[in-house]
Amino acid sequence: MSSHSPISVHADAILGEDIVMGHGVIVEAGVEIGDGCRIGHHTVLRTGTRLGNKVQIGDQTVLGQQPMRAANSAVTSNARHEGPTIGDRVRIGSSSIIYAGCTLGEDVFVADLATVREDVTVGRKTIIGRGVAIENQCTIGAFCKLETNAYITAYSTVGNHVFVAPGVRTSNDNFIGRTEERFQHFKGVIAEDGARLGVGCTILPGRRVGKDAVIAAGSVLTRDAKPETVYVGVPARAVGPVPPEQLLQNQD
Repeated sequence: MSSHSPISVHADAILGEDIVMGHGVIVEAGVEIGDGCRIGHHTVLRTGTRLGNKVQIGDQTVLGQQPMRAANSAVTSNARHEGPTIGDRVRIGSSSIIYAGCTLGEDVFVADLATVREDVTVGRKTIIGRGVAIENQCTIGAFCKLETNAYITAYSTVGNHVFVAPGVRTSNDNFIGRTEERFQHFKGVIAEDGARLGVGCTILPGRRVGKDAVIAAGSVLTRDAKPETVYVGVPARAVGPVPPEQLLQNQD
């Protein structure tokens, strides 16, 4: 292992071969780091973080952050989480935060300034763009692209090969409630395999975007979107089918 002093590695940490750590790296108790990992300057690996082989992490990134619950938080728990678990060849940019209790599959790419909260699973080869926020208790499939500043609300499910354009907004609270009743109505969004969400569109709570459906830029989806259908406008309305050559099943 080569390094630039000073670094802090807990005696209980398990380190593989050929690891390179930058200046000021902190590795806490119970951390496991696989072979060939590269860890940037002033990065923190908190207790229980597990890295696969050939993982790359940028500068000033935190892995294993425990959630903090505000007094009036509606969807955050005080429970302590283990992990995160980071798959082989994952690349994580600078100044990102990967919370404890999440799993990133093999070859996932996380750009600078992104946040992945607790109880989140991200499938292999998915791209999480710069400044993307994935809230707690979400499932993100494989081969997805979540582009710059997209926001995935808590309790959401995103299938495989889903495209989420820059600035997409999702919500899980239809009522913006102030009473205890609000806890009964939280519901994230669902984007099925191959769905495509255009720049700056808004998906309201509990709405399902069907397989291969397209939501055009700037649209507001107030009802479920049928599979293989294009939706446009505020509120979004169906304007026709997705061309056959654009369907996921017809891609090489």
